[in-house]
Amino acid sequence: MTDRAVPRHFGPRLTSDTRSAAPAVGGERETLTAALDWHRATFELKCTGVPSDRLSERAVPPSALSLHGLVRHLAGVERWWFRIQFAGEDLPLLYYSDEDPDQDFEFVDGDVDEDFAVWRAESERSRQITAAAESLDATGIRLRTGEPVSLRSIMVDMIAEYARHNGHADLLRERIDGSTGA
Repeated sequence: MTDRAVPRHFGPRLTSDTRSAAPAVGGERETLTAALDWHRATFELKCTGVPSDRLSERAVPPSALSLHGLVRHLAGVERWWFRIQFAGEDLPLLYYSDEDPDQDFEFVDGDVDEDFAVWRAESERSRQITAAAESLDATGIRLRTGEPVSLRSIMVDMIAEYARHNGHADLLRERIDGSTGA
């Protein structure tokens, strides 16, 4: 144990913060799963307490980004990687068509609570698929190329996806109501 001072920018956790950190020591699967769940929880925390009508606010013009759009996008990404490409489930894409590829961000006039429920359901299905996989080396098929893709690669890509969008959510939330952190 060290008696070094903790830097001031390591501020206290928010009282509403119930996230569990990824283990400091653990196996690869446990660590990747925990890191991805931490990022999912971080995104939800960024949206907590924002009035429903403000979740659809495009707070950083000219960008079409909104917290509502991000939840729709992340639901679609969860479905695309885990259910469609890895598990091979024959499902329609969420909030996307070739004619209108930006539906996730452009059409945020729907029910935000329903869209959060879809994201939570897609995230839970992704957890089930991950838990049922024999190993991180198990593969699905990249539909665009026909090449195999491992669960390990998908999980790493999803952690990066959430990390990027959690940064966006940080900025959006600060513009909406001044909240920072988490």
